[in-house]
Amino acid sequence: MKKIALLGLGKMGQNHLRILTMLKNVELVGLYDTNAELLAKHCAAINITTPASLQDAIATAEAVVICSPTFTHADFIFKVAEAGIRHIFVEKPMADTLEASIQVRNLAKEKGLNIQVGFIERFNPAIVEVKKILGTAEQVVSVDFIRTNKLSSRITDVDVVTDLMIHDIDLALYLNGPAVKVDAKGVVKNGMIEFAIATLMHSNGRFSRIQASRITEKKIRSIQATCTDKYVDCNLLRKEIVIHRDSQTNQVDGEAYKISSLEETVEVRPQEALLTELQTFINSINDATTVKPDDFDGLSAMEVCDQIRKSVLS
Repeated sequence: MKKIALLGLGKMGQNHLRILTMLKNVELVGLYDTNAELLAKHCAAINITTPASLQDAIATAEAVVICSPTFTHADFIFKVAEAGIRHIFVEKPMADTLEASIQVRNLAKEKGLNIQVGFIERFNPAIVEVKKILGTAEQVVSVDFIRTNKLSSRITDVDVVTDLMIHDIDLALYLNGPAVKVDAKGVVKNGMIEFAIATLMHSNGRFSRIQASRITEKKIRSIQATCTDKYVDCNLLRKEIVIHRDSQTNQVDGEAYKISSLEETVEVRPQEALLTELQTFINSINDATTVKPDDFDGLSAMEVCDQIRKSVLS
Protein backbone atom coordinates (compact mmCIF):
# COMPACT_ATOMS: atom_id res chain seq x y z
CA MET A 1 0.00 0.00 0.00
CA LYS A 2 1.59 3.27 -1.16
CA LYS A 3 1.01 6.32 1.03
CA ILE A 4 0.29 9.29 -1.25
CA ALA A 5 -0.30 12.99 -0.65
CA LEU A 6 -2.11 15.10 -3.27
CA LEU A 7 -1.23 18.79 -3.59
CA GLY A 8 -3.76 20.93 -5.44
CA LEU A 9 -7.52 20.36 -5.57
CA GLY A 10 -8.53 22.34 -8.63
CA LYS A 11 -10.21 20.71 -11.62
CA MET A 12 -7.22 18.53 -12.51
CA GLY A 13 -6.45 17.80 -8.87
CA GLN A 14 -10.00 16.54 -8.36
CA ASN A 15 -9.60 14.25 -11.38
CA HIS A 16 -6.46 12.81 -9.77
CA LEU A 17 -8.29 12.49 -6.45
CA ARG A 18 -11.02 10.44 -8.13
CA ILE A 19 -8.51 8.02 -9.62
CA LEU A 20 -6.31 7.77 -6.53
CA THR A 21 -9.30 6.83 -4.36
CA MET A 22 -10.08 4.03 -6.85
CA LEU A 23 -6.64 2.41 -6.71
CA LYS A 24 -6.48 -0.51 -4.28
CA ASN A 25 -2.73 -0.18 -3.70
CA VAL A 26 -2.93 3.50 -2.71
CA GLU A 27 -3.67 5.10 0.65
CA LEU A 28 -4.30 8.84 0.48
CA VAL A 29 -2.70 10.16 3.65
CA GLY A 30 -2.76 13.88 2.89
CA LEU A 31 -4.43 16.57 0.80
CA TYR A 32 -3.36 20.19 0.43
CA ASP A 33 -4.81 23.30 -1.17
CA THR A 34 -4.64 27.00 -0.33
CA ASN A 35 -8.46 27.12 -0.48
CA ALA A 36 -9.28 26.13 3.12
CA GLU A 37 -12.96 25.46 2.45
CA LEU A 38 -12.23 23.24 -0.54
CA LEU A 39 -9.51 21.42 1.39
CA ALA A 40 -11.76 20.71 4.36
CA LYS A 41 -14.54 19.46 2.06
CA HIS A 42 -12.36 16.91 0.28
CA CYS A 43 -10.56 15.78 3.44
CA ALA A 44 -13.93 15.06 5.03
CA ALA A 45 -15.07 13.18 1.91
CA ILE A 46 -12.20 10.70 2.20
CA ASN A 47 -12.21 10.70 6.00
CA ILE A 48 -8.77 12.17 6.71
CA THR A 49 -7.76 15.04 8.99
CA THR A 50 -7.54 18.48 7.39
CA PRO A 51 -3.85 19.45 7.53
CA ALA A 52 -2.70 22.68 9.15
CA SER A 53 0.14 23.12 6.64
CA LEU A 54 1.87 21.63 3.61
CA GLN A 55 4.37 19.94 5.92
CA ASP A 56 1.49 18.40 7.84
CA ALA A 57 -0.10 17.12 4.60
CA ILE A 58 3.05 15.31 3.45
CA ALA A 59 4.32 14.20 6.89
CA THR A 60 3.56 10.49 6.44
CA ALA A 61 3.62 10.31 2.63
CA GLU A 62 6.15 8.28 0.64
CA ALA A 63 5.07 9.85 -2.67
CA VAL A 64 3.40 13.08 -3.75
CA VAL A 65 1.17 14.06 -6.67
CA ILE A 66 1.38 17.78 -7.56
CA CYS A 67 -1.61 19.30 -9.39
CA SER A 68 -1.25 22.90 -8.22
CA PRO A 69 -1.02 25.95 -10.55
CA THR A 70 1.96 25.84 -12.90
CA PHE A 71 3.89 28.65 -11.22
CA THR A 72 4.00 26.64 -7.95
CA HIS A 73 5.32 23.37 -9.39
CA ALA A 74 9.04 23.96 -8.88
CA ASP A 75 8.54 25.33 -5.36
CA PHE A 76 6.48 22.31 -4.32
CA ILE A 77 9.03 19.90 -5.82
CA PHE A 78 11.82 21.52 -3.82
CA LYS A 79 9.79 21.49 -0.59
CA VAL A 80 8.75 17.87 -1.05
CA ALA A 81 12.36 16.85 -1.77
CA GLU A 82 13.53 18.75 1.33
CA ALA A 83 11.07 16.66 3.35
CA GLY A 84 12.87 13.53 2.15
CA ILE A 85 10.24 12.35 -0.36
CA ARG A 86 11.82 10.94 -3.54
CA HIS A 87 8.77 9.91 -5.57
CA ILE A 88 7.03 12.87 -7.21
CA PHE A 89 4.37 13.11 -9.88
CA VAL A 90 3.96 16.65 -11.23
CA GLU A 91 1.39 17.80 -13.76
CA LYS A 92 2.73 19.31 -16.97
CA PRO A 93 4.65 21.48 -17.40
CA MET A 94 7.31 20.44 -14.88
CA ALA A 95 7.88 24.13 -14.06
CA ASP A 96 6.71 27.46 -15.42
CA THR A 97 10.04 28.56 -16.94
CA LEU A 98 13.03 26.96 -18.60
CA GLU A 99 15.28 28.18 -15.78
CA ALA A 100 13.07 26.58 -13.13
CA SER A 101 12.92 23.36 -15.16
CA ILE A 102 16.71 23.24 -15.26
CA GLN A 103 16.81 23.69 -11.48
CA VAL A 104 14.32 20.82 -11.00
CA ARG A 105 16.30 18.58 -13.34
CA ASN A 106 19.52 19.32 -11.44
CA LEU A 107 17.77 18.65 -8.12
CA ALA A 108 16.46 15.33 -9.42
CA LYS A 109 19.96 14.22 -10.42
CA GLU A 110 21.48 15.45 -7.15
CA LYS A 111 18.96 13.73 -4.87
CA GLY A 112 18.07 10.75 -7.05
CA LEU A 113 14.43 11.78 -7.33
CA ASN A 114 11.89 9.66 -9.16
CA ILE A 115 9.92 12.33 -11.05
CA GLN A 116 7.09 11.64 -13.48
CA VAL A 117 5.74 14.56 -15.53
CA GLY A 118 2.04 14.53 -16.42
CA PHE A 119 2.24 14.17 -20.19
CA ILE A 120 -1.05 12.32 -20.22
CA GLU A 121 -1.30 11.99 -24.00
CA ARG A 122 1.45 9.36 -23.93
CA PHE A 123 -1.08 7.17 -22.11
CA ASN A 124 -3.91 7.86 -24.55
CA PRO A 125 -4.66 4.44 -26.06
CA ALA A 126 -4.79 6.05 -29.51
CA ILE A 127 -1.23 7.35 -29.08
CA VAL A 128 -0.09 3.89 -27.99
CA GLU A 129 -1.42 2.53 -31.29
CA VAL A 130 0.01 5.40 -33.37
CA LYS A 131 3.47 4.76 -31.94
CA LYS A 132 3.20 1.08 -32.93
CA ILE A 133 2.03 1.99 -36.44
CA LEU A 134 4.86 4.48 -37.00
CA GLY A 135 7.30 1.89 -35.71
CA THR A 136 6.38 -0.40 -38.63
CA ALA A 137 6.32 2.33 -41.29
CA GLU A 138 8.72 2.15 -44.23
CA GLN A 139 9.80 5.73 -43.52
CA VAL A 140 8.13 8.48 -41.48
CA VAL A 141 8.44 11.80 -43.29
CA SER A 142 6.48 14.15 -41.02
CA VAL A 143 3.89 14.21 -38.27
CA ASP A 144 1.34 17.04 -37.91
CA PHE A 145 -0.34 17.91 -34.62
CA ILE A 146 -3.36 20.20 -34.14
CA ARG A 147 -4.73 21.10 -30.71
CA THR A 148 -7.30 23.84 -30.22
CA ASN A 149 -9.47 24.84 -27.30
CA LYS A 150 -11.24 28.10 -26.45
CA LEU A 151 -9.43 29.88 -23.60
CA SER A 152 -10.53 28.59 -20.23
CA SER A 153 -11.12 31.10 -17.44
CA ARG A 154 -9.20 28.80 -15.07
CA ILE A 155 -5.99 29.14 -17.11
CA THR A 156 -4.50 32.56 -16.44
CA ASP A 157 -0.82 31.95 -15.67
CA VAL A 158 0.49 30.37 -18.90
CA ASP A 159 0.24 31.00 -22.65
CA VAL A 160 -0.98 28.56 -25.31
CA VAL A 161 2.54 27.15 -25.76
CA THR A 162 2.83 25.97 -22.15
CA ASP A 163 -0.88 25.26 -21.72
CA LEU A 164 -1.80 23.29 -24.87
CA MET A 165 1.10 23.01 -27.29
CA ILE A 166 3.41 21.38 -24.75
CA HIS A 167 1.38 18.15 -24.99
CA ASP A 168 2.19 17.85 -28.69
CA ILE A 169 5.75 19.07 -28.24
CA ASP A 170 6.27 16.11 -25.91
CA LEU A 171 4.53 13.78 -28.38
CA ALA A 172 6.68 15.10 -31.24
CA LEU A 173 9.84 14.34 -29.24
CA TYR A 174 8.42 11.01 -28.08
CA LEU A 175 7.47 9.86 -31.59
CA ASN A 176 10.19 11.52 -33.68
CA GLY A 177 13.17 11.98 -31.36
CA PRO A 178 15.23 15.05 -30.41
CA ALA A 179 14.69 18.32 -32.29
CA VAL A 180 17.69 20.07 -33.83
CA LYS A 181 15.89 23.10 -35.26
CA VAL A 182 12.72 24.96 -34.22
CA ASP A 183 10.86 27.71 -36.11
CA ALA A 184 7.55 29.28 -35.05
CA LYS A 185 5.01 32.00 -35.75
CA GLY A 186 2.05 33.08 -33.67
CA VAL A 187 -0.55 35.57 -32.52
CA VAL A 188 -0.13 37.54 -29.30
CA LYS A 189 -3.10 39.04 -27.44
CA ASN A 190 -2.73 41.10 -24.27
CA GLY A 191 0.88 40.02 -23.93
CA MET A 192 0.05 36.29 -24.15
CA ILE A 193 0.66 33.94 -27.09
CA GLU A 194 -2.80 32.59 -27.92
CA PHE A 195 -2.09 30.95 -31.30
CA ALA A 196 1.15 29.33 -32.47
CA ILE A 197 2.44 27.21 -35.33
CA ALA A 198 5.82 25.54 -34.95
CA THR A 199 7.97 23.39 -37.22
CA LEU A 200 10.49 21.03 -35.64
CA MET A 201 13.28 19.34 -37.58
CA HIS A 202 14.43 16.19 -35.80
CA SER A 203 17.88 14.66 -35.70
CA ASN A 204 16.62 11.60 -37.63
CA GLY A 205 15.44 13.75 -40.55
CA ARG A 206 11.73 13.74 -39.67
CA PHE A 207 9.62 16.88 -39.36
CA SER A 208 6.88 17.79 -36.88
CA ARG A 209 4.39 20.57 -37.52
CA ILE A 210 2.50 21.67 -34.42
CA GLN A 211 -0.46 24.05 -34.26
CA ALA A 212 -2.07 25.17 -31.00
CA SER A 213 -4.84 27.71 -30.50
CA ARG A 214 -6.89 29.18 -27.68
CA ILE A 215 -8.82 31.46 -30.06
CA THR A 216 -10.47 28.69 -32.08
CA GLU A 217 -14.08 27.90 -31.20
CA LYS A 218 -13.88 24.26 -32.25
CA LYS A 219 -12.08 21.79 -30.01
CA ILE A 220 -9.62 19.71 -32.04
CA ARG A 221 -7.10 17.06 -31.04
CA SER A 222 -5.61 15.43 -34.12
CA ILE A 223 -2.46 13.83 -35.48
CA GLN A 224 -1.65 13.07 -39.11
CA ALA A 225 1.51 11.21 -40.11
CA THR A 226 2.88 11.12 -43.64
CA CYS A 227 4.94 8.01 -44.34
CA THR A 228 6.34 6.72 -47.63
CA ASP A 229 4.01 3.70 -47.50
CA LYS A 230 0.98 5.06 -45.64
CA TYR A 231 -0.85 8.09 -44.24
CA VAL A 232 -2.08 7.87 -40.65
CA ASP A 233 -5.04 9.99 -39.51
CA CYS A 234 -5.77 10.00 -35.77
CA ASN A 235 -8.58 11.78 -33.93
CA LEU A 236 -7.52 11.85 -30.29
CA LEU A 237 -10.92 13.02 -29.02
CA ARG A 238 -12.82 10.13 -30.59
CA LYS A 239 -9.80 7.81 -30.33
CA GLU A 240 -10.16 6.85 -33.98
CA ILE A 241 -7.28 5.89 -36.28
CA VAL A 242 -7.53 5.39 -40.05
CA ILE A 243 -4.58 4.23 -42.16
CA HIS A 244 -4.59 5.17 -45.85
CA ARG A 245 -2.28 2.88 -47.80
CA ASP A 246 -0.81 3.35 -51.30
CA SER A 247 -3.12 2.98 -54.26
CA GLN A 248 -2.69 -0.21 -56.26
CA THR A 249 -2.81 -0.76 -59.98
CA ASN A 250 -4.09 -4.07 -61.29
CA GLN A 251 -4.68 -5.48 -64.75
CA VAL A 252 -7.73 -7.31 -66.05
CA ASP A 253 -7.62 -8.88 -69.53
CA GLY A 254 -4.52 -6.90 -70.34
CA GLU A 255 -6.04 -3.51 -69.50
CA ALA A 256 -4.79 -1.53 -66.53
CA TYR A 257 -7.10 0.08 -64.03
CA LYS A 258 -6.39 1.89 -60.78
CA ILE A 259 -8.17 1.38 -57.51
CA SER A 260 -8.31 4.09 -54.86
CA SER A 261 -6.09 4.01 -51.80
CA LEU A 262 -6.93 1.34 -49.28
CA GLU A 263 -8.33 2.39 -45.91
CA GLU A 264 -7.87 0.48 -42.69
CA THR A 265 -9.55 1.41 -39.43
CA VAL A 266 -7.49 0.51 -36.37
CA GLU A 267 -9.36 -0.68 -33.30
CA VAL A 268 -8.43 1.33 -30.20
CA ARG A 269 -9.25 -0.39 -26.94
CA PRO A 270 -10.97 1.90 -24.43
CA GLN A 271 -8.81 2.91 -21.48
CA GLU A 272 -8.78 6.00 -19.24
CA ALA A 273 -5.41 7.64 -19.80
CA LEU A 274 -5.26 9.20 -16.32
CA LEU A 275 -5.76 5.82 -14.70
CA THR A 276 -2.92 4.29 -16.73
CA GLU A 277 -0.72 7.31 -16.04
CA LEU A 278 -1.14 7.10 -12.27
CA GLN A 279 -0.75 3.33 -12.25
CA THR A 280 2.57 3.83 -14.05
CA PHE A 281 3.67 6.30 -11.38
CA ILE A 282 2.74 3.91 -8.55
CA ASN A 283 4.61 1.09 -10.31
CA SER A 284 7.70 3.30 -10.63
CA ILE A 285 7.93 3.62 -6.85
CA ASN A 286 8.93 -0.05 -6.63
CA ASP A 287 10.49 -0.51 -10.07
CA ALA A 288 13.04 2.10 -11.17
CA THR A 289 13.02 0.67 -14.71
CA THR A 290 9.38 1.69 -15.30
CA VAL A 291 9.16 3.63 -18.58
CA LYS A 292 7.51 7.00 -18.08
CA PRO A 293 7.92 10.70 -18.98
CA ASP A 294 10.50 11.90 -16.47
CA ASP A 295 12.35 15.09 -15.54
CA PHE A 296 14.58 14.77 -18.64
CA ASP A 297 11.46 14.74 -20.82
CA GLY A 298 9.99 17.63 -18.84
CA LEU A 299 13.11 19.71 -19.45
CA SER A 300 13.33 18.72 -23.13
CA ALA A 301 9.77 19.88 -23.73
CA MET A 302 10.43 23.19 -21.95
CA GLU A 303 13.55 23.79 -24.03
CA VAL A 304 11.44 23.54 -27.19
CA CYS A 305 8.71 25.70 -25.61
CA ASP A 306 11.32 28.36 -24.90
CA GLN A 307 12.58 28.31 -28.50
CA ILE A 308 9.01 28.58 -29.84
CA ARG A 309 8.18 31.44 -27.51
CA LYS A 310 11.33 33.36 -28.47
CA SER A 311 10.64 32.78 -32.17
CA VAL A 312 7.05 34.03 -31.91
CA LEU A 313 7.92 37.08 -29.81
CA SER A 314 11.02 38.13 -31.78
